[in-house]
Amino acid sequence: MAPASRLSCVDRRHVLRGLAAAAALAPAPGHAEDKDRPAPAGIEAIEVNTRPIDHFERGRSEATRFGPLQFRGGLVLSSPSADFGGWSGLVMAPDGHRLLAVSDVGSWMTADVGYAGTRPMRLERARIGPLLDSGGRHLDSKKEADAESVTLLDGDLRRGTLLVGFERHHRIDRYPIRDGIVQPSDGGLKLPAEAKRMPNNQGIEALAVLKGGRYAGAVVAFAERFTRGSGYHTGWLWIGGGEPQRFQLQDIEGFNITDAAALPGGGLIVLERFFRWTEGVKMRLRLIPAAEVAPGVRTAGRILFQGESNYEIDNMEGLAVHKGPSGETVLTLISDDNFNHFLQRTVLLQFALVDDDVKRASPPRT
Repeated sequence: MAPASRLSCVDRRHVLRGLAAAAALAPAPGHAEDKDRPAPAGIEAIEVNTRPIDHFERGRSEATRFGPLQFRGGLVLSSPSADFGGWSGLVMAPDGHRLLAVSDVGSWMTADVGYAGTRPMRLERARIGPLLDSGGRHLDSKKEADAESVTLLDGDLRRGTLLVGFERHHRIDRYPIRDGIVQPSDGGLKLPAEAKRMPNNQGIEALAVLKGGRYAGAVVAFAERFTRGSGYHTGWLWIGGGEPQRFQLQDIEGFNITDAAALPGGGLIVLERFFRWTEGVKMRLRLIPAAEVAPGVRTAGRILFQGESNYEIDNMEGLAVHKGPSGETVLTLISDDNFNHFLQRTVLLQFALVDDDVKRASPPRT
């Protein structure tokens, strides 16, 4: 339990947000979340309002360094559009000036990111639209539409190819982008046979394409929670278009995996979330060095940061990496508000990596 002095820094509204997120993440039998609103009917421009987050740690406004992370700034995002929310996966353009997010009701959003120096300040020229199947039709049920992860397979956010991971109907589908618009799906990746046994609401939550190392270009996916009593989360690698091969990350303290992003040196940053009614919501970032991203490996990785309700976090589900103006590695995180705009927030956070070993995704510790 946290010391009383620390608990006094946490306001009632933040505790309620944590409890609301826990409720949304642990639905009762019958899956109340199946009643979520549908995806938008078509593509439309939307307004996104922003409120700055000036300090990451509550009660310590002078703190900007958190282990190997340097806090650059954050935003609380909102919109008059009823279709805004539920953002569960994130891609950033290489220079960080454009983003794409997917929602667990089967929608996508693109926007330009404006900065004041290195601090994110606003989202501009935002558009939102529905993910469509290969026939150009809406994904018309929660089972089909529950997108939880996204990564850029090739090209860029103007013209390229996305991979989108879905749970419930477990799959990874491929979506072309043309002129910044997400097109209907044109196929997908073959999942391993064991993926059929993933829990209904804990499927593919993390997707990335390796940017360096011996397996550069390989696709990586992790289930939110698929341990089967092993003590390890299950992930897979698709190398050179071949069959998916398993590799695993140690399950530490019951955190679930919610996303992953590739580092230039071939390593991975994994985003994790934990919730309990009595403790609220926590987040963690863990590094898997390049040498440990390989078929058959079981690794614990390295914890970079772990935070709870005394930090400006919410239900953090999306993670992306880009290069800052001086070549530094920048992490961007986004939260899923479950369309519960009263008690939860859509939070966008950015950090620079300032640890050289982390930036290189160095070999395992000895």
